[in-house]
Amino acid sequence: MRYPGYVRVAVFGSLLFVAMAQAGSLEQAKRLHDRIAGVPADAATLSQMQALIDGGNATAAAELAMQHPDFYRTTLKLFASAATNRELDVFEPLNDYSATVIGLVRDDADFRQLLQTDILYVGADSLGLPPYQSNNNEHYLALEREAVDLAQHLQPRAQSTLNGIPAEAAAGVMTSRAAAKAFFYLGTNRAMFRFTLMSQLCTDLEPLQDITTPTDKIRQDVSRSPGGDSRIFNNRCVGCHAGMDPLAQAFAYYDYQFTDEGGSNGRIFYQQSGTQNASTQSRVQPKYHINAGTFPYGFRTPDDSWTNYWREGQNQALGWDNSLPGEGSGARSLGQELANSTAFAQCQVKKVFRTVCLREPENLSDVTALHSITDSFRSGGYRLKQVFADTATYCMGD
Repeated sequence: MRYPGYVRVAVFGSLLFVAMAQAGSLEQAKRLHDRIAGVPADAATLSQMQALIDGGNATAAAELAMQHPDFYRTTLKLFASAATNRELDVFEPLNDYSATVIGLVRDDADFRQLLQTDILYVGADSLGLPPYQSNNNEHYLALEREAVDLAQHLQPRAQSTLNGIPAEAAAGVMTSRAAAKAFFYLGTNRAMFRFTLMSQLCTDLEPLQDITTPTDKIRQDVSRSPGGDSRIFNNRCVGCHAGMDPLAQAFAYYDYQFTDEGGSNGRIFYQQSGTQNASTQSRVQPKYHINAGTFPYGFRTPDDSWTNYWREGQNQALGWDNSLPGEGSGARSLGQELANSTAFAQCQVKKVFRTVCLREPENLSDVTALHSITDSFRSGGYRLKQVFADTATYCMGD
């Protein structure tokens, strides 16, 4: 249900009042701190938070809880970690992907930069830890092992100075080492697109299947008659590949190169301008041409240009930004396309809700609150720290 902006704020305020009325201010303060920081507050902090809640400023109480180091070291780390691996494991060790999420939140940065910035966050040089290396995760393992206060000691660095790719090829966490290891590893690079959808737009490919999408960009490795039955292709395969393949083309120049079994010690690779792959005689990586004999008349990827066919048809519902062209070249412009969708903003709010409310939205009040918080997130500069404060205060009376 949609409301004008001023009505939505009023509705959210009334919902917050009802939620707060269900528990005393001391209990609310304790719950707020426990859920935001993941650890109990000391007596002085709890008393200060209670006073703020009694004074009608629950948001300030939430912001006070967010000053605890474990909000960054634990809550945000768990919030980010599932997106960094194929198993969606929240206990994945800290890495450059999750550290960058933490840093962007700490710095109150526009969170859309997550998919399009040239920044990675690393530990400060003054810590004396192993430096960032593009072929291993030792730097972040040391940060975690030493229980470093990430709120104090994370610093932004240009990806282009850390992992050897040009600045224009950097696309936020999608071009982090951790993401490359998980999603550019072998395969066809479709995994990077699919898992980014899952983690940052909160949808998998199945709900997006649309067999009315043009099929001209489906690659050669997709059979047009699986098992000898073309109906399977037309009614199932097309639904995903027709939209996904022209978008995943943005990653055509990227790979994950490794020498050890399992790929633990490897690095992201980008085929730079003026160079070419010996196999393809172009900048396109060979993985885009594997199994070309499956359907030789299919699309043969020539470059990293991409097109968003989902701007038409049922997947307009993802809320694409009409000020953008819906096409481009490379991962950064694709990241801009994804990060400016309504689905991206809604997804961040849903994830925060699960993190601090410890449940899924389950009634009309929850849905209304999600709409209100999402609108505030978008109009307020995409500051995720504010989403944590608004969401935690909403459900602190549960």
